[in-house]
Amino acid sequence: MLIAITGANGKLGRLIIHQLLKKVPASQVVACVRNPQSMQEYKEIGVDVRYCDYDQPDSLDQALVGASHLLLISSSHQDEQTRFQQHSHVIEAAKKSNVGHFMYTSFAFLEKSSISLTHLHLATERAILSTGIPHTFFRNALYTDFVAAIDLQTAITKGILRVSPGDWMFNSVSRLDLALGIAAVLSEPDRHQHKSYELTSSHLWTFPQLTTALSELTSKPISLQEDPAMQHWIFGFLGKIQTSTISNDLEQLIGHPTTSLKESIRPFISTATLS
Repeated sequence: MLIAITGANGKLGRLIIHQLLKKVPASQVVACVRNPQSMQEYKEIGVDVRYCDYDQPDSLDQALVGASHLLLISSSHQDEQTRFQQHSHVIEAAKKSNVGHFMYTSFAFLEKSSISLTHLHLATERAILSTGIPHTFFRNALYTDFVAAIDLQTAITKGILRVSPGDWMFNSVSRLDLALGIAAVLSEPDRHQHKSYELTSSHLWTFPQLTTALSELTSKPISLQEDPAMQHWIFGFLGKIQTSTISNDLEQLIGHPTTSLKESIRPFISTATLS
């Protein structure tokens, strides 16, 4: 078994490799990256680090030589058409290299969302399916990182978390939990062929629960204020994706509930304000 992971130098990619190396020998892992020098520490322990550029099809052909299993970590390019073209390059390379199992990091509950991002992921899933290669789709929920966009530090300083009105509920997850789940599949990939996993948190959370978690972490009283006049791009984005449905797929893959909201937001709070 030789597992190739594209985009391996990103935040999620590194976490996946770190967890995967606890389960399989380094000699079975291929890290495909644009800058191989950035993965020197993995090369030194036996990971096969290969040059891979989504915009350079020839590099993809070379990077996937001998790979029996492939994880395509979605491109982070800002333009959706460019991202799909990049994904298409990887799909073509996988066909040429006779990859036996194609895995892809998609987005949770695609059919219930209405933004170009979800259209991109649906198109990529369909392109992978059209190859006939056995597949596994990791439909990742929103990273809990999004809370950083609503300025938690200001909320802590002022004692008020301002949000746009609405019945907000969230199924967001930490990258580490996603990495644990994906690594579990990569270590025993044949058990997961022809499956799609909706990787969400074990429990929904709300903004009132977020203020409670902030208060507990900082030992400061923080209240919630719904402000109809609030203008912030994040709420427009959140309103167009499915954030209020959960699945137990991730919990089953990792063997325990996902990280609590309180622990998930801890990294986004200044150490000076933690109690």
